[in-house]
Amino acid sequence: MQWVREHCPRLQKIWADDAYTGRFVELAQTHYQIEVEITHPPAGLKGFQVVPRRWVVERTFAWLNLYRRLYKDVEYHLHSADTMIYLAMSHLMVRRLARLRAAPTNSLTSRTASKV
Repeated sequence: MQWVREHCPRLQKIWADDAYTGRFVELAQTHYQIEVEITHPPAGLKGFQVVPRRWVVERTFAWLNLYRRLYKDVEYHLHSADTMIYLAMSHLMVRRLARLRAAPTNSLTSRTASKV
């Protein structure tokens, strides 16, 4: 947690699964002033149901699994795994930004302008 506080000073809230209740929550709140919100599945859950905020983590893992070096835990050193995650997420963001920039603003004006 000390590393997280030093490298992510703006971090104010962590969403965590039921497995992180107890000592982790106390430690984060008292020593590091980070709010921890535990996401609980709805009561009486039968079958699959989306748990609030849990889908964000699952979606991100799915995006990372699209990259060959990240779909299995094959990295020996933590620094190289960390770098691969940064590269993969940077690649995703750049592709989305390029798509936004390349999208025409109005298809009707594009067609009429090409005829003139």
